[in-house]
Amino acid sequence: PRPPVSPRAGLRESLQMRQWEKTYFPAESNRTIMAKIQFSRGIDEPAVPDVRLTRSRDGRSGTATFYFERPQALNKESTDEITGMYLIDEEGEITSREVKARFVNGEPVGIEATHVMKSPADWERFMRFMESYAAENGLGFTKSQSGS
Repeated sequence: PRPPVSPRAGLRESLQMRQWEKTYFPAESNRTIMAKIQFSRGIDEPAVPDVRLTRSRDGRSGTATFYFERPQALNKESTDEITGMYLIDEEGEITSREVKARFVNGEPVGIEATHVMKSPADWERFMRFMESYAAENGLGFTKSQSGS
């Protein structure tokens, strides 16, 4: 049983509670959120996308285009509505509403989603997400060769 903690618990009681939780629930107290992508809140997309990045010459803006081939979100069994693309990690969530399904002969075959970064801070935040997501999903980075 958990030790009683009053609503006005002081620092000492709260530190004791944290120590108690680490002792009895070590996995929960050290839990980190894995980087994941969702199209419907609460449902992780297992398909790993192809991601294409473009950045303005001055570095102030950029675009990430995600292509998911045969994502679970488009399965006939799925009844969940696609409400956007949610990039979730330990820092929080990045949301994009630019999500389009691709169809061939009337059958859904893919999802293309675009995330626009409007500042250097947006770009850096997105890159931190992608580093985590890439490490967890075995993705690599290939820089395009410039023709100049």
